[in-house]
Amino acid sequence: MMVKITAADVNTLRKTTGAGMMDCKNALVEAEGDFDKAIEILRKKGQKVAAKRADRESSEGAAIAKVNKDKTQGVIISLNCETDFVAKNESFVSLANDLAELALGFNDKESLLNANYNGITVQEKLTEQTGVIGEKIEIGGFRKLAAPFVGSYIHAGNKIATLVGLSAAVDGAEEAAKDVAMQAAAMAPVALDPSGVDQETIDKEIEIAKDQLRQEGKPEAMLDKIAQGKLQRFFKDNTLVNQDFIKDSKMSVAQYVKSVDKNLEVTGFARVALG
Repeated sequence: MMVKITAADVNTLRKTTGAGMMDCKNALVEAEGDFDKAIEILRKKGQKVAAKRADRESSEGAAIAKVNKDKTQGVIISLNCETDFVAKNESFVSLANDLAELALGFNDKESLLNANYNGITVQEKLTEQTGVIGEKIEIGGFRKLAAPFVGSYIHAGNKIATLVGLSAAVDGAEEAAKDVAMQAAAMAPVALDPSGVDQETIDKEIEIAKDQLRQEGKPEAMLDKIAQGKLQRFFKDNTLVNQDFIKDSKMSVAQYVKSVDKNLEVTGFARVALG
């Protein structure tokens, strides 16, 4: 006997899984009206699509930053996909926001992927969505930050998200943290201050400087000293607190923060960019 599949059944399954109307109808027919079995059929379809697209590049998506209620902890995740078209989809961005909110309770990507999301794991949800959308969907970036005050910024189009930690929750901390988070988004610093720049980067910068100086015909004996000067310039341009503040280039980021409160300091930042 053929089981009658109603439009209401199809619609309920669609709302539960996010799959297309025809996919839901076909799954219900195959499952002979058994709702749980139909969900399982759609999941398996997702697994097949995920396996086929495992080696695809997922450089598009949505980078989302969230901060907890007392503004002492923040997280950034990026939900990655293959095309800009999917990245701009409302339900995709909504899922990215849900997962970022959930991520506040976890310390690493692995824990988040194993976490419960509406009765299934986050990883299972991503596999399901891969089947629904037909593109590789995965969590790319995962960064956490804790500080006495944490602020966030998401660049237009969800392409870059940043967090900034400040040393105290003073008056004006909210605006200051947002301004510095915008700075980190726009200027992509390599570290908070020179002490955070790894030795490999320092060695590479010195080598580049020396090569340039040799090409300019500078004597070998002078190279070290001039290269050190160039390294200081690199630190100024590429470490967050020493960069010129984008809203007022007459002062550094550190000086801007001090103008809000004389004891205020930037304690850390996190940045996730797509592409």
